[in-house]
Amino acid sequence: MSYFKLKERNTNVKTEIVAGIGTFMAIAYIHFINPAILSQGGATGISFESIFIASCLGMGLTSIAMGLIANAPFTLASGMGINAAIVASLIYGLGLSWQKAMGIVVIEGILVTILVLTRLRDAISKAIPPGLKYAMGAGIGLFLCFIGVQEAGFVKIDPYTGVSFGDLSQPSTLLALFGLAVTIAFLVFKIRGAILYGIFLTACAGIIFKIIPLPEVFLSIPTKESFSTFFKADIAGVFTSQGMLSFLAIGTVFLLLMRDLFETLGVVFGIGGSVRENLDFTTKTTLKRILLVDSAGSILGGLSGAGPITTAPESSVGVALGGRTGIVPITCGIMAFLCIFFSPIFAIVGGGVEVEEGIYRYPVTAPALIVAGFFITRLVTKIDFSDPEIAIPSFLTIAIMPFSYGIFYGIGFGFISYTFIKLIRGKVKELHPAMIVISVLFVVAFLALRR
Repeated sequence: MSYFKLKERNTNVKTEIVAGIGTFMAIAYIHFINPAILSQGGATGISFESIFIASCLGMGLTSIAMGLIANAPFTLASGMGINAAIVASLIYGLGLSWQKAMGIVVIEGILVTILVLTRLRDAISKAIPPGLKYAMGAGIGLFLCFIGVQEAGFVKIDPYTGVSFGDLSQPSTLLALFGLAVTIAFLVFKIRGAILYGIFLTACAGIIFKIIPLPEVFLSIPTKESFSTFFKADIAGVFTSQGMLSFLAIGTVFLLLMRDLFETLGVVFGIGGSVRENLDFTTKTTLKRILLVDSAGSILGGLSGAGPITTAPESSVGVALGGRTGIVPITCGIMAFLCIFFSPIFAIVGGGVEVEEGIYRYPVTAPALIVAGFFITRLVTKIDFSDPEIAIPSFLTIAIMPFSYGIFYGIGFGFISYTFIKLIRGKVKELHPAMIVISVLFVVAFLALRR
């Protein structure tokens, strides 16, 4: 265990395993939602069952790799936002087959890997001012909280205001309120593992009051159909007139690359910065290893059909539980493998509750996301709001993430506004050249998203 530097990071095996279990419970819902996004009820031609297996295997392999290679408490999972964009832009928008779409994902992963192996990675890390790094974390925290309150049913979608207050009479919402109250009580009394205990007690209450249905079977055995998307990515077909030669397809690769790279950086800077011990996960060697594993996740996700597998912001749950080492993602990875065979059991926690036709709530894990969001949002106290040159870009970063429902967009607004302010103030020398280039790329990306 000396490799994981447990004593140096003021932790122990029990704490790390508990943190890993907590992270998995908070992230398990992705395994049930990601297949629905990519399969679209069979409209895309992708098998729901195969994507479920691919998501579990992808999370398992990449998370274990993160733990062993980078020794960082970051878990990887299928990027649902990115996958939704792939379906909308590539499959429906350009009419590409899902095989070609996954081929583009593989290419994007290879390009990110090349970027990580170059000095561009170091330039990006050095170019971002500390205030913006803290803002990334605070924004991710607020974003997680926003996801949590929606999944709990505390707020609902409103056609006029965007969101409005939810219906507290819903059994699933009442269950989420119970879970949040229990978790807060554990935190106030400084009970270690508060978030995990909250998840467990909420699940038990849901079963007792029959809000969460018990599964009819407890074991699921993969069939031949379970692997129908594996190694079907059409990489060669991407370079045909219907594939990579399309300007829009090239633009999509660019957008995927930008989104993958900067969302991962945002999670690393944000969650890493929230650790009280001030452990630095952004050193040259550690960051390189984290980004290499992350880029490998895109390649693996494309080859298996699960879509890009990337560093998940829900990793903050494990950090909030005291996780500080690679044992956290290794634990998550093992549980992801178990999920393949015991998906009916894991569905009790991550499968959600259908409140209306096609509308699901996740009352068991929603409180964990809200509380984890609180822990990371505290980074806002490290931002110097007396200096508008950093305060305004930081504020935009924090605000845009939840309002746009995307980490990528918040980071982009922060970069662009920071560069703009420095330029109009005549402080070009204070700008790292990479910051100018990246800001321009974000502008191009945002303009491309309008098309």
